[in-house]
Amino acid sequence: MERVIVTGGAGYVGSHVCRELAGHGYEPVTVDTLENGHRWAVRWGPLETVDTRDEDGLSRIFAAYRPIAVMHFAGYTQVGESVRRPLTYYRNNIEGITALLSVVQQFGIEPFVFSSTAAVYGVPDKTPIPETHPLKPINPYGVSKYASERILSDLSAAETFRAVSLRYFNAAGASPEGEIGEAHDPETHLIPNAIRAVYDPDFTLDVFGTDFDTHDGTAVRDYVHVCDLASAHVAALTYLLHGGESCAVNLGTGHGTTVQEVVDACARVLGREPRNRRVGRRAGDPPALVAEPGLARTVLNWQPQMSDLSKIIETAGGWYRSASSSPN
Repeated sequence: MERVIVTGGAGYVGSHVCRELAGHGYEPVTVDTLENGHRWAVRWGPLETVDTRDEDGLSRIFAAYRPIAVMHFAGYTQVGESVRRPLTYYRNNIEGITALLSVVQQFGIEPFVFSSTAAVYGVPDKTPIPETHPLKPINPYGVSKYASERILSDLSAAETFRAVSLRYFNAAGASPEGEIGEAHDPETHLIPNAIRAVYDPDFTLDVFGTDFDTHDGTAVRDYVHVCDLASAHVAALTYLLHGGESCAVNLGTGHGTTVQEVVDACARVLGREPRNRRVGRRAGDPPALVAEPGLARTVLNWQPQMSDLSKIIETAGGWYRSASSSPN
């Protein structure tokens, strides 16, 4: 069985990608410190608890498993925390990818799939946002992802090396079987917090900003099901294994949904409106972030199949109920 190293494979998106890789006949080898990931999310292959900054540890893993490719998810991801602790984010995220790439070079591995983010665009000049939009990140998390993309681009120009950077918009949902789902601490994402506000009587959802220039005054985002993101990673791997060139690709639906529409959809799907309160805008929140997803269709032959908002809420709600009743 061909093996793929998946750094951060015990996390939210990484674990869903491991599930998708296994479904396509690969053995995912998760490399994760479990600082933010979960041992229970590693179900489709072995787990190696090594930091991506540990080149000796990575070399031992690569020598033992002889992977054909690498997918890199490991890193810190909280925007607010990155503003408070910028050096921590730069050291972890940028040192992590450079150490990992040194080992990738040592073993002569070409296909590399990188978990990037729409945060590299900053506050967009227009929406939907194409990949050609200027990269102007406004927080250390986004800067660390931008720097990582630049490292991959420079390495591709200098070496026999090819990488795809996948710029996510808003990942949401859970595996339909309820095996794995979103479990951040603290949880900062809208949909899991809206679901919690339905079921947890002690929790209220904060709706940040009601005066945006949108049809109902709340911010617009592009929500894409995590299983669709997972299938895009396997599509990117296939593209690279068939000789595809390095590139950066948006992963989104091209359709925007307001925060109020998410609240209304939760009420419709789950049968009860999330408790919520209106509060002021968060600094730096743009009115709308929506992907122009055409490149993913043409380059990766990928289109989202599960990203209907009702399906996202249905699967995320199922995961919430399952995780609440039987802690992992």
